[in-house]
Amino acid sequence: MPSSRKNSSRSALGDLERAVMDVLWSRSADETVTVRDVHEEVSAQREVAYTTVMTVMDRLARKELVVQERDGRAYRYRASASRGEMTASLMRTTLDDIGSGDRTGALVAFVGDASAEELQALRDALARIPDDRSSGSSGSSGA
Repeated sequence: MPSSRKNSSRSALGDLERAVMDVLWSRSADETVTVRDVHEEVSAQREVAYTTVMTVMDRLARKELVVQERDGRAYRYRASASRGEMTASLMRTTLDDIGSGDRTGALVAFVGDASAEELQALRDALARIPDDRSSGSSGSSGA
């Protein structure tokens, strides 16, 4: 997970950023790809220049959403967090932004829209949280 999670995932991804991240998330966590690999997949769905994909990937690296590793004269990339981890980070940021007064209401409203399968997954996850965890903690660890 990016070290400056609050800053790096402050806003939602744009369409092209999301398309690039989708390519990275479709790989295993440790698999790296080149700009060319990503361009080939993204350009199969939409017309986009190689240099545009390269710029987007560089920006995602600066935002710490992707890891950029030197490989000779080129770079290889991988997502710095899974789709689920990034989504959770965005949700935490949003909850932090609305303040403590509305946080509980927002969580309750969000869960109110969950499917039976999602509710069961949530129950299972809640059951794994240690009982000694303080009830007022917004905890960023273990999630």
